[in-house]
Amino acid sequence: MQEIDVAALERTTERLQLKVLSAMFAPKVLRYFEHNAAFRQPWSPIPPADFLTLNHQRKRLTDDWTAMERGASVRLWLFKRDDAALATILGFVSLSNIVRGAFQSCNVGYEMSSDQLNQGYITEALRAVIELAFGAMRLHRLEANIMPRNVRSLRVVEKLGFVAEGLARKYLKINGVWEDHQHYVLLNADLE
Repeated sequence: MQEIDVAALERTTERLQLKVLSAMFAPKVLRYFEHNAAFRQPWSPIPPADFLTLNHQRKRLTDDWTAMERGASVRLWLFKRDDAALATILGFVSLSNIVRGAFQSCNVGYEMSSDQLNQGYITEALRAVIELAFGAMRLHRLEANIMPRNVRSLRVVEKLGFVAEGLARKYLKINGVWEDHQHYVLLNADLE
């Protein structure tokens, strides 16, 4: 595995810190998912039976780190800028399924804690991650797939300039049901 310059991936915005977390943060990540379990249910795949356990979250963070070392994904966890102890996770933004070569593309995912909605945090964080993806990572295309009824999420990508390219029918199995997703894309104008 290659050595990762985590500091080159992490970001600070006006109100937020975006951090890569190691397995030692598993208790905080577990608290985040426990706190948001009911809120996440309509928007997420059915999690494994052990999802809300420390062991599962430790393994998940370790897997995230390994995928980052392979250049396949990056997950940045959100904290308030003044949270020096990184005590409370607000949400995360991820770049996954990173494909290089002629494609230079990835999927964008994000979520916020239910008690942090409507404050502009996810827009602020995603803007910083777009700058990372199109700047240092030199990606050409970011893709976001969103259920049409997830109006909040649709507003975020539209505000940031993503363009709807069409409907992907029965795209992902969410909460036990194959759900249609609207396919949004943002292109890196600097690589045109």
